Amino acid sequence: MDTNSVPASSLTSATGFTPGQPPEWDVAVFMHGNEIQTALITLERNRRTFAWKCWGVDADGLQLHVGRSALTLGGLLKHLALCEELKFQNDLIGAPLLPEFRDVDHDSTWETWAWESAKDDDPEALRDRWLRAVHRSRAAVAGVLSESGLDYAPEGGMSLRRLISDTIEEYARHTGHADLLREAVDGSTGEGPPGEFPVP
Repeated sequence: MDTNSVPASSLTSATGFTPGQPPEWDVAVFMHGNEIQTALITLERNRRTFAWKCWGVDADGLQLHVGRSALTLGGLLKHLALCEELKFQNDLIGAPLLPEFRDVDHDSTWETWAWESAKDDDPEALRDRWLRAVHRSRAAVAGVLSESGLDYAPEGGMSLRRLISDTIEEYARHTGHADLLREAVDGSTGEGPPGEFPVP
Protein backbone atom coordinates (compact mmCIF):
# COMPACT_ATOMS: atom_id res chain seq x y z
CA MET A 1 0.00 0.00 0.00
CA ASP A 2 1.32 3.45 -0.87
CA THR A 3 0.68 5.29 2.38
CA ASN A 4 1.91 8.55 0.89
CA SER A 5 -1.18 8.56 -1.32
CA VAL A 6 -3.55 8.44 1.65
CA PRO A 7 -5.18 11.82 2.36
CA ALA A 8 -3.53 13.52 5.32
CA SER A 9 -6.82 13.85 7.18
CA SER A 10 -7.28 10.08 7.27
CA LEU A 11 -3.82 9.58 8.76
CA THR A 12 -4.50 11.51 11.94
CA SER A 13 -8.27 11.46 12.32
CA ALA A 14 -8.87 7.74 11.82
CA THR A 15 -11.09 6.11 14.43
CA GLY A 16 -9.20 5.60 17.66
CA PHE A 17 -6.31 7.97 16.93
CA THR A 18 -6.22 11.60 18.03
CA PRO A 19 -2.92 13.37 17.33
CA GLY A 20 -0.70 13.31 20.40
CA GLN A 21 -3.24 11.46 22.52
CA PRO A 22 -3.49 7.84 23.68
CA PRO A 23 -5.54 5.72 21.27
CA GLU A 24 -9.08 4.62 22.01
CA TRP A 25 -9.72 0.92 21.57
CA ASP A 26 -11.59 0.06 18.38
CA VAL A 27 -12.06 -3.58 17.37
CA ALA A 28 -12.71 -2.82 13.70
CA VAL A 29 -9.50 -0.80 13.37
CA PHE A 30 -7.57 -3.49 15.26
CA MET A 31 -8.80 -6.25 12.96
CA HIS A 32 -8.85 -4.46 9.61
CA GLY A 33 -6.81 -1.26 9.94
CA ASN A 34 -4.58 0.05 7.21
CA GLU A 35 -0.79 -0.05 7.44
CA ILE A 36 -0.52 3.10 9.54
CA GLN A 37 -3.28 2.09 11.96
CA THR A 38 -1.81 -1.40 12.35
CA ALA A 39 1.66 -0.01 13.05
CA LEU A 40 0.36 2.44 15.64
CA ILE A 41 -1.90 -0.12 17.33
CA THR A 42 0.98 -2.59 17.60
CA LEU A 43 3.26 0.04 19.12
CA GLU A 44 0.57 1.18 21.54
CA ARG A 45 -0.24 -2.36 22.67
CA ASN A 46 3.43 -2.87 23.49
CA ARG A 47 3.62 0.43 25.36
CA ARG A 48 0.54 -0.34 27.43
CA THR A 49 1.69 -3.85 28.34
CA PHE A 50 5.10 -2.52 29.36
CA ALA A 51 3.47 0.18 31.50
CA TRP A 52 1.31 -2.43 33.22
CA LYS A 53 4.41 -4.37 34.24
CA CYS A 54 5.99 -1.25 35.79
CA TRP A 55 3.05 0.37 37.57
CA GLY A 56 2.28 -0.26 41.23
CA VAL A 57 5.91 -1.20 41.95
CA ASP A 58 7.85 0.51 44.75
CA ALA A 59 11.49 1.62 44.72
CA ASP A 60 12.81 -1.74 45.85
CA GLY A 61 10.79 -3.54 43.20
CA LEU A 62 11.99 -1.20 40.46
CA GLN A 63 15.61 -1.95 41.42
CA LEU A 64 15.26 -5.73 41.68
CA HIS A 65 17.38 -7.68 39.21
CA VAL A 66 17.49 -11.37 38.40
CA GLY A 67 20.74 -13.30 38.69
CA ARG A 68 23.71 -11.63 37.03
CA SER A 69 21.59 -9.41 34.82
CA ALA A 70 21.82 -5.66 35.46
CA LEU A 71 18.34 -5.11 34.02
CA THR A 72 15.71 -3.66 36.35
CA LEU A 73 12.22 -2.32 35.82
CA GLY A 74 13.50 1.13 36.77
CA GLY A 75 16.31 0.88 34.26
CA LEU A 76 13.91 -0.31 31.58
CA LEU A 77 11.67 2.71 32.19
CA LYS A 78 14.64 5.01 31.73
CA HIS A 79 16.07 3.10 28.76
CA LEU A 80 12.78 3.00 26.85
CA ALA A 81 12.12 6.67 27.55
CA LEU A 82 15.50 7.39 25.99
CA CYS A 83 14.71 5.14 23.01
CA GLU A 84 11.44 7.04 22.46
CA GLU A 85 13.32 10.34 22.54
CA LEU A 86 16.11 9.22 20.22
CA LYS A 87 13.76 7.68 17.63
CA PHE A 88 10.97 10.24 17.46
CA GLN A 89 12.54 13.49 18.64
CA ASN A 90 16.16 13.28 17.49
CA ASP A 91 15.91 10.96 14.47
CA LEU A 92 12.44 11.82 13.15
CA ILE A 93 11.95 15.55 13.69
CA GLY A 94 15.36 16.78 14.83
CA ALA A 95 14.07 18.12 18.15
CA PRO A 96 16.09 18.34 21.38
CA LEU A 97 15.85 15.43 23.81
CA LEU A 98 14.21 15.86 27.19
CA PRO A 99 16.58 17.82 29.48
CA GLU A 100 17.32 14.71 31.54
CA PHE A 101 18.94 13.07 28.51
CA ARG A 102 20.87 15.95 26.96
CA ASP A 103 24.14 15.98 28.88
CA VAL A 104 24.90 12.28 28.58
CA ASP A 105 27.33 10.67 26.15
CA HIS A 106 24.89 7.99 25.06
CA ASP A 107 27.29 6.43 22.57
CA SER A 108 29.86 5.51 25.20
CA THR A 109 27.43 4.71 28.04
CA TRP A 110 24.66 2.93 26.12
CA GLU A 111 25.17 -0.41 27.87
CA THR A 112 25.26 0.95 31.43
CA TRP A 113 23.80 4.43 31.87
CA ALA A 114 20.09 3.66 32.22
CA TRP A 115 20.59 0.81 34.67
CA GLU A 116 23.14 2.60 36.84
CA SER A 117 21.51 6.02 36.92
CA ALA A 118 18.00 4.65 37.60
CA LYS A 119 19.18 3.46 41.01
CA ASP A 120 19.05 7.06 42.25
CA ASP A 121 15.70 7.96 40.69
CA ASP A 122 12.36 8.23 42.46
CA PRO A 123 9.82 5.65 41.20
CA GLU A 124 7.30 8.30 40.19
CA ALA A 125 10.02 10.30 38.43
CA LEU A 126 10.96 7.21 36.41
CA ARG A 127 7.37 6.56 35.39
CA ASP A 128 6.70 10.25 34.70
CA ARG A 129 9.77 10.55 32.47
CA TRP A 130 8.69 7.55 30.41
CA LEU A 131 5.15 8.96 30.10
CA ARG A 132 6.43 12.34 28.95
CA ALA A 133 8.61 10.68 26.34
CA VAL A 134 5.69 8.58 25.06
CA HIS A 135 3.40 11.60 24.82
CA ARG A 136 6.08 13.55 22.96
CA SER A 137 6.55 10.63 20.58
CA ARG A 138 2.83 10.48 19.82
CA ALA A 139 2.79 14.19 19.03
CA ALA A 140 5.88 13.95 16.81
CA VAL A 141 4.51 11.00 14.84
CA ALA A 142 1.11 12.65 14.45
CA GLY A 143 2.76 15.80 13.16
CA VAL A 144 4.68 13.89 10.49
CA LEU A 145 1.63 11.85 9.51
CA SER A 146 -0.46 15.01 9.11
CA GLU A 147 1.80 16.00 6.22
CA SER A 148 3.25 12.73 4.95
CA GLY A 149 3.14 8.95 5.42
CA LEU A 150 5.21 6.06 6.72
CA ASP A 151 7.73 6.56 3.91
CA TYR A 152 8.70 9.98 5.23
CA ALA A 153 12.37 10.19 6.20
CA PRO A 154 14.48 13.17 7.21
CA GLU A 155 17.46 13.76 4.95
CA GLY A 156 19.94 10.96 5.49
CA GLY A 157 17.76 9.30 8.10
CA MET A 158 15.46 6.31 8.48
CA SER A 159 11.84 6.29 7.39
CA LEU A 160 9.03 6.66 9.90
CA ARG A 161 8.08 3.07 9.02
CA ARG A 162 11.53 1.89 10.09
CA LEU A 163 11.53 4.00 13.26
CA ILE A 164 8.16 2.62 14.36
CA SER A 165 9.26 -0.94 13.53
CA ASP A 166 12.48 -0.51 15.51
CA THR A 167 10.55 0.88 18.50
CA ILE A 168 8.10 -2.03 18.41
CA GLU A 169 11.07 -4.41 18.38
CA GLU A 170 12.63 -2.58 21.33
CA TYR A 171 9.43 -2.87 23.37
CA ALA A 172 8.85 -6.50 22.42
CA ARG A 173 12.27 -7.46 23.68
CA HIS A 174 12.14 -5.46 26.89
CA THR A 175 8.55 -6.29 27.77
CA GLY A 176 9.72 -9.90 27.94
CA HIS A 177 12.36 -8.78 30.41
CA ALA A 178 9.70 -6.87 32.32
CA ASP A 179 7.56 -10.03 32.49
CA LEU A 180 10.31 -11.85 34.36
CA LEU A 181 11.21 -8.93 36.59
CA ARG A 182 7.62 -8.23 37.64
CA GLU A 183 7.05 -11.88 38.45
CA ALA A 184 10.20 -11.78 40.61
CA VAL A 185 8.90 -8.68 42.40
CA ASP A 186 5.48 -9.92 43.49
CA GLY A 187 4.54 -13.01 41.50
CA SER A 188 2.37 -11.10 39.02
CA THR A 189 2.10 -12.69 35.60
CA GLY A 190 -0.01 -12.20 32.50
CA GLU A 191 0.31 -11.51 28.80
CA GLY A 192 -1.72 -8.31 28.67
CA PRO A 193 -3.20 -5.73 31.00
CA PRO A 194 -6.78 -6.00 32.22
CA GLY A 195 -9.37 -3.81 30.54
CA GLU A 196 -9.45 -1.35 33.41
CA PHE A 197 -5.73 -0.60 33.18
CA PRO A 198 -5.55 2.89 31.64
CA VAL A 199 -3.75 3.69 28.42
CA PRO A 200 -0.63 5.59 29.50
